[in-house]
Amino acid sequence: MKPSEVEGRIPAPAGEVAVRITWQGDVISEVRRLDPAPDGLPVVAPGLVDLQVNGYGGLDVNAASVTADTVAELSHLLAAHGVTTWLPTIVTAPEERILEALRCVARARAADPVVASAVPAAHVEGPFISDRPGARGVHDPSAVRPMDAGEVDRWLRAGPVGIVTVSPHGEAAPEQVRRLRGLGVTVAIGHTHATPDEITAAVDAGASLSTHLGNGIPTTVPRHPNVLWRQLADDRLSAGLIADGHHLPYDTLEVMLRAKGIDGAFLVSDSTEIGGRPPGRYRTAVGSVVELGEDQRLSEVGSDLLAGAAATLLDGVRTVSERTSFGLAGALALATANPARHVPGIRPGTGELRTGGPADLIVLDDSRSAGLALAGVVQAGRWVLGA
Repeated sequence: MKPSEVEGRIPAPAGEVAVRITWQGDVISEVRRLDPAPDGLPVVAPGLVDLQVNGYGGLDVNAASVTADTVAELSHLLAAHGVTTWLPTIVTAPEERILEALRCVARARAADPVVASAVPAAHVEGPFISDRPGARGVHDPSAVRPMDAGEVDRWLRAGPVGIVTVSPHGEAAPEQVRRLRGLGVTVAIGHTHATPDEITAAVDAGASLSTHLGNGIPTTVPRHPNVLWRQLADDRLSAGLIADGHHLPYDTLEVMLRAKGIDGAFLVSDSTEIGGRPPGRYRTAVGSVVELGEDQRLSEVGSDLLAGAAATLLDGVRTVSERTSFGLAGALALATANPARHVPGIRPGTGELRTGGPADLIVLDDSRSAGLALAGVVQAGRWVLGA
């Protein structure tokens, strides 16, 4: 029988704290400080929380063939990479396709309590986005449509929706954002050509997140004002950032984190079914042809547009830890407690290590010159990796 406790060092801005964490069932029963701290302890942290996952390892929630098993298998696969809570992310598509994906999420949650805890809701990224090249990214232009809270209401009858990404351009946008908030969903701004004033109007109406800030915007923008500065300057918006080294150059990532501060940002993977696969050309679940380079850059064939990501959220933690001034404590906050705050209905204590919280945690070996290695994962009180 595998142990129901682990000892480790919790990174913190003021210094590391050595603890013993004990759990009963799927709940943490005690977090006890160890003083003096034993030598050689690994790093221990909450399980990672990813608010933007299209797929990984050949599985994608946007595939026409998606089933409840797809969602469950993805959940187990992601847990093995340290992600114990995640939002299946459904991109721009005809309404019936979105509804069916949401039904699959609902069925997967109903069939397995571990999946239900790991998948509190879905993130629908589109179809209410910009139809302009660059801002639209690789989303299907034929399925882009105006913001419609009535459609979102129908989505909610099919399955749980926690976040909806929209482009708040046009006069009707603020009222539609208010209606979405009234339905209980978190509204994110993304894939947009909205003006700075339109962005502010959307935030006034209740938008609170920026989806993969720095991406999903026109390829050329005015120096100032523009879609980036307004979102960076507004403290009411928390910025989702893809730290894979391709979506944001390292200096851009550093500047955005400094502008927002650790508490005003969070990491996402934006991973697709191509993640975890060898370099090469692939046809995606939404029909586009993409190329995964040796450097793990995923782009649309025939253009320089990024087509999602291939890196994991733990890779993003490594990037922030190694390539910015925010260190491991900051990197882990960006991938645990910070994203957890933005999901309606998420289990209390998700993204934290505290008594009464979910027994979701990861163990990291930082003793190697190659960098952080995932040594253990506990999800819902069960060892998925290690021990």
